[in-house]
Amino acid sequence: MDNNKRLDLSYAQLKWDNVFKFILVVMSVILLIIVAGVLVTLVIQSSPTIKSIGIKFLWGNQWNPVTNAYGALPFLIGTLLTSFTALIISIPFSIAIGIYLGEYNTTGWLSNLLKNTIELIAAVPSIIYGFWALFVLVPIIKNFQLAIGVANYGVSVFTASIVLAVMIIPYAATLSMTLIKMVPSPLKEGAYALGATRYEVIKSVILPYTRSGLFAGVLLSLGRALGETMAVTMLIGNNSAIASSFKNIFFGLGSTMASVIANEFGEADHTLYFSALIELGLVLFFLTVIINLIGKRIISLYNNK
Repeated sequence: MDNNKRLDLSYAQLKWDNVFKFILVVMSVILLIIVAGVLVTLVIQSSPTIKSIGIKFLWGNQWNPVTNAYGALPFLIGTLLTSFTALIISIPFSIAIGIYLGEYNTTGWLSNLLKNTIELIAAVPSIIYGFWALFVLVPIIKNFQLAIGVANYGVSVFTASIVLAVMIIPYAATLSMTLIKMVPSPLKEGAYALGATRYEVIKSVILPYTRSGLFAGVLLSLGRALGETMAVTMLIGNNSAIASSFKNIFFGLGSTMASVIANEFGEADHTLYFSALIELGLVLFFLTVIINLIGKRIISLYNNK
């Protein structure tokens, strides 16, 4: 009798295990279908521009709906420039926060306050950051631009990058903190036993052990930066011309693919204009995929070392 109960229990457990596995497979397939559906929709809706302009759309430097001249290059440059500038600004803060909360101050009121603040930064809507920057950051940047001898609009690629950096810090910082906490204690204790200082432990044990995860956090932040719309739209100036000098690249007006779609989508009054905006979304989609694939490749190379 006991053996029969055990067999029934084992059968029930196996049955629910198979059901749970089936649910996971179905959810994964649905996710793939959604992503494929997004891609197919973008391709179909942008087909008029693809047929009319072709691959020249990627390096065309004119955007004029009146004359049906559409080129994605100014917005591609603006997207990459704001995203990578924001990433460069945010990385030292993200890693420093992760090290401090993951190694130096893991508990206590200050640690909890900082963790809650980081969560709040991630939760604040982007349009709030845009309003804050317009009233606080833009006047500061305007005076700085005046001091270095460029057009002092206040809004610029650099202004948008600073706000974008603040917005993406929580993603890499939270993951860095979690990974640093997960470093096995015997590794750190062994280093301390050999006479290493805390700085040497962080440099020679913690950072090498977590480098692939830290890079994944940076990649997550970059993905967030590439698609940001509202705050960047409010602060970048929304100019479709390519800057004529190095100073104006950072401190002049610009546009990103997301910002131009947000600004002009409601004004698309004919098929080719509408299709060109959709194709910008398609380019942004592929740009995100390519950067993620490159990042995953770098992570795999790190893990194989």
